[in-house]
Amino acid sequence: MAITLVNPDGLPKIDVYRQVSIATGSKLVFVAGQVAWDAEGTTVGEGDLAAQVEQCYVNVGAALAAAGGSFDDVAKLTVHVVDWTPDKMPRLLEGIARAAAKLGTTPAAPATLLGVAALDVPEHLVEIEATAVID
Repeated sequence: MAITLVNPDGLPKIDVYRQVSIATGSKLVFVAGQVAWDAEGTTVGEGDLAAQVEQCYVNVGAALAAAGGSFDDVAKLTVHVVDWTPDKMPRLLEGIARAAAKLGTTPAAPATLLGVAALDVPEHLVEIEATAVID
């Protein structure tokens, strides 16, 4: 395994991700920001943050698999959410949980959550990008 995830002493323990990832692999994989498109380019879950988060994670998983990896190889995630407010957290977490069940893994790499004014099209509520390191 190329990635070791840790929560160092002195930093808060966050349920949905670890504070640090230590990468030792040799192949870097940069996954472009994934939005809630299916394979045909149709938006999934219009107006539904949880459904879009789920689709984004599934898309990241597909991109990682194409590179020979999985969420176990992710060193860093960045999540962009349109008009973010803390009251949206339960829907975000629901989408992550649904994606984790579908993917058979719990994405726990260090993550940054950014509120943004807009994404590529008005229908998209979230975009997720990943950096992975594969042995």
